[in-house]
This record gives sequence, structure tokens and C-alpha cells, in this order.
Amino acid sequence: MTIARAQQISLEHTRYYHCISRCVRRAFLCGEDRHTGKNFGHRRQWIENRLTQLASIFAIEILAYAVMHNHYHVVLRVMPEKVAKWSDEEIVDRWSQVFSVPECGPTTAEIACWRSRLTSISWFMRCTNEPLARRANREDDCSGRFWEGRFKLQALLDDTALLKCMAYVDLNPVRSGLARFPETSRYTSIKARLTGRDSHLVAFAGDCARAKDPIPMTFTHYLRLIDWTGRCIRAGRACRVPPSCMPTLATIHLSHHQWVREIRHYGTWYYRAVGSLSVLENYCTHLGQRWLKGMVRSRPCDA
Repeated sequence: MTIARAQQISLEHTRYYHCISRCVRRAFLCGEDRHTGKNFGHRRQWIENRLTQLASIFAIEILAYAVMHNHYHVVLRVMPEKVAKWSDEEIVDRWSQVFSVPECGPTTAEIACWRSRLTSISWFMRCTNEPLARRANREDDCSGRFWEGRFKLQALLDDTALLKCMAYVDLNPVRSGLARFPETSRYTSIKARLTGRDSHLVAFAGDCARAKDPIPMTFTHYLRLIDWTGRCIRAGRACRVPPSCMPTLATIHLSHHQWVREIRHYGTWYYRAVGSLSVLENYCTHLGQRWLKGMVRSRPCDA
């Protein structure tokens, strides 16, 4: 059953959300077209550039992303406290970087509307997808849909869910065979962090320069975990855990076998939300549902 975006996004339960946009008919409109042989890989850079731009405008932060050939993933954090500190002049300035504003000046009601939209994931995704669709259609000299009608949205209800999702997103090119190692995965947040092009991304704990409300793990520990998980995915099994990863897995409260299975099957095991059983039950109550996909796997005995 389809659920309205406004109902799925509940800042009372979480500020973290995983969004996925896919090209129409699963076509390779950002990769190599198997029928014509044309390569549209340059459009993946368009998406990465647009995400970077919008992260500097909206009160929405990016934690991870991966731009694939026919879809992209992005993990977002909504920051309502940030937009509350912006003056009306700053709201107008930020909004004017995306849309035109009246020459006579906006009304108070319009500024209030824009302030709300600058914390809206739906508007963030709209401002990402629409310009790219128009640009691609101009390049192809055609019209019509470029993206599927709605982006998929998944609530990340606790820290373990957030780290699982980030690892899944960063390792998407490795899982799909587009890259052999995380450091060779183009158009991903892990590549941006490794090359120092990560000023638009939320920092990890221990980053003194950008330590405000960081991701609850040091980048060194996260990178070791990603590297080991990538090797396990390529081998098709959970490899021996290096000593450097043991403390990290203990923090996540998952065995190494379960962690690798979670990342490998994340896309099929979970749908609208990810988290422990208790937080999923609370989120179910919010949605007015009795059950969510993934709740059985979130029981303590499965960990």
C-alpha cells in the first residue's frame, strides 16, 4: 500500500532517511545503452554535482551516496534546527539559488513556505531530479519521463540502521561489479571522502574540523569496516575478521556473519524502515500499520 511522503517522514522518530531514484523502465540512461551502444556515464557526474550544490542550500545534509548506471542512492539528515536560525534574508537568498523569486520581493507567507521547503526531503529530491531530467532530454532531443514517478524513501531509526545503510550505499558499485574496491568506486561518497572532496558530507566522529553532530564512528574504523566487508562480498562469504574491525562490529552489536549478510541482502530484506524491533514497532504505530518488512530480522535472536 502506498503511503504519503509526509506520513513516512517523521522527525519525531528519526532525522535520517535513505532515498532511491531510478530511471524509467530501469533503462541505463546514466550508463551504457545496451541497444545503441551510446554511453551516458557523464550524467552520473551531473547527479553528484547537483547533490553537492543542494547540500549547500537546503537544511538537509548528505551522509552517503552512490550514483549507479540506472539509479542513485542518497542518505540524508534533516536539520530543522538549522533552518530555524536562518533570517528571512538568508531564506530568500538560498531559495533564489534554485528558483526565481518575485522582483517586487516575496511576501511573509512565501518566505514561510520556502523556509518549510528547505527542510523537505521531497523538495530536495525534486530539485535534484527535475533539472537533470530536463537536461538529459535536451541532450537526447526528446521529451517524457526520465525518472520513475516517485523516489523510494526508507527511514533509518537508529545508529546501527544508519551505519548499515551507509555501508550498503558505499558498497553498491562493489556489489554490482562496477568496481572491485571501495576506493575505485566512482561517484560515491566513500570515493569523495578518500580523495578529500567531502566538504559537502557530514563528518565522522573525531574530525576536529567538522565535528558538530558527527556520524557515530571514526572514519578510520568505518573505512576498515567497509574495506573488509567489500572483500567479503567479492569472496561471496564472511572472511576472517581482522582485529581492527572487531571493536567496530562489537559496537554495532552484530556478528561478522550477520553483518555481511545484512549488507549483501539489505536491498531485499528491508523496505520502508530499518532499525531494532522496538523502534520499528513505534514507527509502525506512527504509520498505522501492524507490520513492516524486516521486523522479523530485527528480533534480538537474529543478531
